[in-house]
Amino acid sequence: MTIALWCLLVAGILPQLFGVYAKASKGFDNNNPRAWLATMEGKKARAVAAMENGYEGLPLFVAAVLTAHLLHAEQTTVNLLAVGYIVARIIFGIVYIAGIGTLRSLVWIAGLGCIIGLFVISA
Repeated sequence: MTIALWCLLVAGILPQLFGVYAKASKGFDNNNPRAWLATMEGKKARAVAAMENGYEGLPLFVAAVLTAHLLHAEQTTVNLLAVGYIVARIIFGIVYIAGIGTLRSLVWIAGLGCIIGLFVISA
């Protein structure tokens, strides 16, 4: 299995890690977690938002990696772009939780650039 395909697993788990951070609070309601998470404020609320954003971007990343594989794009470049996306998503979550909005947006654009790059090299 290629590095890029392993990145699909990482990209699927990563949002959950931000969710775990948000849920690691006294009083977490495991019987009604979504309603409880909706009451978060500050860093915990931003962690929830980072989690949700990770899930929102996941389908396009999966499509990009699979397209690159199916169309036999150059594997080293595919791997580099996939790892670049993962690194961008990690940094994105950290700066999102920290409340650094401008940097968060720039890192989000870098991650999107990796996805676009995967499609471009597949053309």
